[in-house]
Amino acid sequence: MPNTKSAIRRVRRVKKQTRDNRIRKSKYKHAVKQMEILLEDKNKDKAKKYFSKFQSILMQVAKSGVIPKNTASRKISRISKKISSK
Repeated sequence: MPNTKSAIRRVRRVKKQTRDNRIRKSKYKHAVKQMEILLEDKNKDKAKKYFSKFQSILMQVAKSGVIPKNTASRKISRISKKISSK
């Protein structure tokens, strides 16, 4: 248990940050899975439509620091290649 006032406030803050990060991470994982499903089903048109939203979600999550920016960029790049090659 935290003893000082600042430690108590810090616990409260960390709880909120943890909740927000968990939401962001699940949003990121859902976007990646959704894109994989679209690519497996060979729905090129739907994948192209979803790509801008997918890109936006990944960059938002990377901006907040939940995943590294390079990871988001790498995933976007690889998905982009798959969409354009099919």
